[in-house]
Amino acid sequence: MIRLAWHLFLSAALCGIAQAALAAPVQPRPPAAPASALRDGSHDFDFEFGSWKAHIARRLKPLTGSTEWVEYDGSSVVRPWWDGRANVGELRVAGPAGKIEGMSVRLYDPQARQWRIHWASSSDGQLGEPMIGGFEGGRGEFYNQEMLGDRSILVRFIFSGITPKTFRIEQAFSADGGQNWETNWIADFIKVE
Repeated sequence: MIRLAWHLFLSAALCGIAQAALAAPVQPRPPAAPASALRDGSHDFDFEFGSWKAHIARRLKPLTGSTEWVEYDGSSVVRPWWDGRANVGELRVAGPAGKIEGMSVRLYDPQARQWRIHWASSSDGQLGEPMIGGFEGGRGEFYNQEMLGDRSILVRFIFSGITPKTFRIEQAFSADGGQNWETNWIADFIKVE
């Protein structure tokens, strides 16, 4: 008898829940994420794989009002790792102001769908804080915060003019939270292989 009462109670409760669910207004589904938010950028640096002739112009004293630039020429070689989801670039350039030997290590974060670019120079042997960003519409933008002397600045890296045979990288600093930017590094590359 107790079992029968329990089954009747359970059946009535389930019927009540089902009726309430049917009577409740249908909640609209949230809008789908925009296609750009779902974009897999893990192969955005594929254009750069190979050997390049490099020409660099560098501002000697950034954020001081100085307009003195120096130039360098040399080479860059970029090799893919992890099926393109990472790569290593080696830069060797020289000019009247000396030489620059550096390495960029770029790693793709599939969860954030962003790249992290680390720079290391042979002059100090340290791996720098990552520039974080990605590509959209044939242009790459990457940002971080660093110290320049005793003040904190924002740093911006832009990849532009990307073709099968050429591209450009520009670096700029901002001392006012990104309201104004001063370009201090312009690198033009021409494909060799």
